[in-house]
Amino acid sequence: MQHKDTTEARLRAALPGLTRAERQLAAYMLNNYPVAVLGSVASVARGAGVSGPTVVRLVQKLGYSGYPEFQNQLREEVGEKLASPIAKRDKWANAPANDHILSSFAAQVMENLTATIGQIDRAGFDRVADLLADPQRRIHMMGGRLTHSIADYFTTALKVMRGDVTLLSHMPNTWPPALLDMREGDVLVVFDIRRYEQTVLQVVELAREQGAEVVLITDRWVSPAASYAQHLMPCHIEVPSAWDSLASLMVLVEALLAAVQQRNWNETSDRLNRMEALYARTHLFRRVR
Repeated sequence: MQHKDTTEARLRAALPGLTRAERQLAAYMLNNYPVAVLGSVASVARGAGVSGPTVVRLVQKLGYSGYPEFQNQLREEVGEKLASPIAKRDKWANAPANDHILSSFAAQVMENLTATIGQIDRAGFDRVADLLADPQRRIHMMGGRLTHSIADYFTTALKVMRGDVTLLSHMPNTWPPALLDMREGDVLVVFDIRRYEQTVLQVVELAREQGAEVVLITDRWVSPAASYAQHLMPCHIEVPSAWDSLASLMVLVEALLAAVQQRNWNETSDRLNRMEALYARTHLFRRVR
């Protein structure tokens, strides 16, 4: 399924060709997106410190016939970002069933993976891998209602390669003590996809105040927590279902694990050997005959 450019993407793409006043307006819109652009022409112009005609000219440069079409498109996008499971299912319900659900679902997952890998900045990926591999940095993981399981998996696997990796509980009453111990240079890896959770946003904001460096793994519409994240990794998650797919997030996590393994192989191999010895002594796993 192909997705048209979002309003935000059009704004960013248009920046180089805008006048000074239009760039000022575009910067205001992007810095306060999407709330700022849901108001009237007059309120947007006032907030950005430009004239009303500048607002109209900019939306026309973005390819809209006028401000009403611009706002209608934005409202559709915002609704899409916060779609409930029922709304997500309804979006796909009337699509022609030419293939078995297994085939159509898998095809969309593959398209999501291709789109996700294509838009992840390689240099940004390497910077995140460097952070996770740095033994001087403590790592904290956090997920939402559905993504907590991926944060848990990431924590478990990363602990094999290095120490000081902590999974934040899904229970809010445990967050203040965890935040209390965060310090400058720590890394907080956060998973947050639609519908974005207010509690996740609060933890990210407080972690930044503590000096933590935030890595946000989110969807293509981007969690509000991005306002506080230094590293952003958006993934495509739509599938023909009432629930979004976490497959692209999992592939990204496993690629990061492979990258950390490359950087820390001597430490990782030593920890693996010691762990295997502990497993053997505890008889945790059944021996292969």
